[in-house]
Parts: sequence; structure tokens; C-alpha cells
Amino acid sequence: MPSLPVNELKEFLDEKADQYNHPDFIETDPIFIPHQYELKEDIEISAFLTATIAWGNRKMIIGNALRLMELMGNSPYDFVMSHQNHHLNRFDNFVHRTFNGIDAKYFIKALRHIYLNKGGMEKIFSVSTSNSSTQPAIHEFRKEFFSLDHPQRTTKHVSDPVRGSAAKRINMFLRWLIRSDNKGVDFGIWKSISPGQLSCPIDIHSGNVARKLGLITRKQNDAAALSELDSRLRQMDKADPARYDFALFGLGVFEKL
Repeated sequence: MPSLPVNELKEFLDEKADQYNHPDFIETDPIFIPHQYELKEDIEISAFLTATIAWGNRKMIIGNALRLMELMGNSPYDFVMSHQNHHLNRFDNFVHRTFNGIDAKYFIKALRHIYLNKGGMEKIFSVSTSNSSTQPAIHEFRKEFFSLDHPQRTTKHVSDPVRGSAAKRINMFLRWLIRSDNKGVDFGIWKSISPGQLSCPIDIHSGNVARKLGLITRKQNDAAALSELDSRLRQMDKADPARYDFALFGLGVFEKL
């Protein structure tokens, strides 16, 4: 695809973002899982756990996320807060790619710690978000999340931008909870953080599309590429740059750009 002038590229991406930011998108996307809940804490816990395992086949992601919810009695916040240690045994046989029962058990313990002692996930992110970006907050959240005794293997399931990661899954989780519009896809329930501070998640599909459109030049999907993409998307929509996630993902997955 030839490079487009900036104004034409913005018009093209605006059109594609509107096309895919639609309720029809929900049923085949991992965001389907938190849409099963109404309580704020149920939404954010189910979103966090679903985003954590959101790599690979989307149908498998949704199926395994539903299984995680079932193991928590389809009341994730109540389970996180009221479970006893023996209740965690039900996760022994859970596996999604490299995320297994060991990881799930720690995640539940860490979430309870955050809700009991730190005021919940939103508070950690809101306190640590900089004026321009949620990326420093991801680093601080990760430090708090692993502040309990934890299996070393589990740390790979929460990425760290400070270590060079694009942190695709946690940026997607933040988009779900922070973006607010009238489209019915993202929730907009975290009011303490502005959508303008979000980063557009980069995965293999959106990264390849961004390169083809001239939005990034870096070959790796890492923190440096994310920063490059942030800069370009903020030029197009300073108030809501992550809306273009719908365009880049849709062009990559559904249109094979």
C-alpha cells in the first residue's frame, strides 16, 4: 500500500476505526468476557485475567477465559476476595499456552492483596500514570503485583515497558477499561485516567499494518516501537489515540492488509 498524506491517512484510519468499533465485534473478541458482568470489580478482574491469556487463537482464548470464570463461580470479585487456599486447587489442571494453574493461583492471591491493601487496580494505575502515558503505571502496577512471594515463572505473564516490552496485553486491558465512547465496546469505567494517556496495543497484526502505513519504522514490536506509534497516533487524535487499535487490528486480522 503506498504512503498516504497525513490528512488522508487520518481519514482512512478514522473510517476503519468506526467500522470495527462496533458491538458486532464483541462476540468474537476476548472483550466478550468482561461484557458478561455489570459490577465494576467483576469487569476489571475478568478483563485483566482475560487479557493476560489473550495470545493465540481468539476462539481458544475466549473458551479458556470462560473456563477461568467458571472456576471462580462466575463471580470473580467475590471469589478473589473470599476464597480460601483449598479453593485454589480447582485451578490445578488449568492451562492456556504457558499460563497454568500455578500462575492462576498467584494471580488470584495478588489481586486480593491489591483490592484489600492498595485500593484496587484503578487506584494503582491512576496514581502512577504520567501526564502523557500509562506506561510508567504499568511498571508500578507490575512491581506491586509481584510484591508477594511468587513463583518466578509467573512474572513473564505481566510485561514491563521499562524492560523494553510493548506490553500488548496490558495495554489492551487498559483500553477496555479507560476508553469511553458511545460505541458499546470499551467500558470507560476508569474515570481517573484520560483516554489520551493510553497507548495503542501492538501485536504482530497491528504492528505489521502500522509499518505498511508508515506509522512506525522500527522492526521489533517493543517499547520503542510503541513510543513511535504513540507519537504518530497522538498527532491524529490527541484525546483518544487508542481508538486506532480498532483500525490497525481490523486491517490486519479481517482485511489482511
